[in-house]
Amino acid sequence: MNGETAVWTADIWIDPSCPYTWTTSDWLTEVAQVRPVAVRWHAMSLSILNEDRDDDPEGDPGGYLWIPARVCAAVAEHHGHEALGRFHAALWSGAESTGDWIGDLEAALTRAGLPRALAAAGHTDDYDDVLRASHTEGVALLDGQTGTPVVAITGPDTPRRAVFGPVLSRVPRGEEAGRLWDGLVLVTGVPGFHSVKGPPLPG
Repeated sequence: MNGETAVWTADIWIDPSCPYTWTTSDWLTEVAQVRPVAVRWHAMSLSILNEDRDDDPEGDPGGYLWIPARVCAAVAEHHGHEALGRFHAALWSGAESTGDWIGDLEAALTRAGLPRALAAAGHTDDYDDVLRASHTEGVALLDGQTGTPVVAITGPDTPRRAVFGPVLSRVPRGEEAGRLWDGLVLVTGVPGFHSVKGPPLPG
C-alpha cells in the first residue's frame, strides 16, 4: 500500500478449486500493493452451493471438491484469514510447476507455513459447520444468487456492497490492478447497480 494505512477492506470468499477465484484473489493481493486496501479471505464451497441442484455443474460426483474447501475452513478456523490467503496462494503456486494444484495439500500447507496435519481435515466432516457458516455469510450478501468468488467492499463512510467476481482470465498488475479496483468501487457505489458482464471467458 506504499506505506498508506488501509482505508478500504475487500473481503473475498473463495472456493480453492476454482481457477478464476484464484485469479481474483491474486488481483486483490496486487491491489493491496497500490491502493490502501486490506484483503480478508473467507472459505466458501461450490459443493455446498450446488448440493441442492439436480445436475452437477462441477462434474464432481465423488465429492472430491469438498476436500480442499474443508482444509480451507480448518486453516481459517485455527490460523485466521491471512493464513487462508497464504494457503490459497500456495495451492496455486504449486500448480504452476506441477499442473496438479490439488494433488498435494500437505506441500501447500508447508509452503504457507502451516501445519501439514491440517490436510487431514479434508477427509472428515469436522469443519463442515465452519465451512457452511462462512459460505452462508458470503452468498447471503448476494441473496444466494452467486458463484465464486464473492467480493465485498467496505470503505470510509460507505456501507458494505458485494459482487460476484470480478471474474478475470489474467491478473492485472501494478497500476492496472489499481484502476480495476477504482472502477469496481465506482460502479458498486452507484445506487441501483447490479452487474456488468464481458465477453465469454476463453475455453
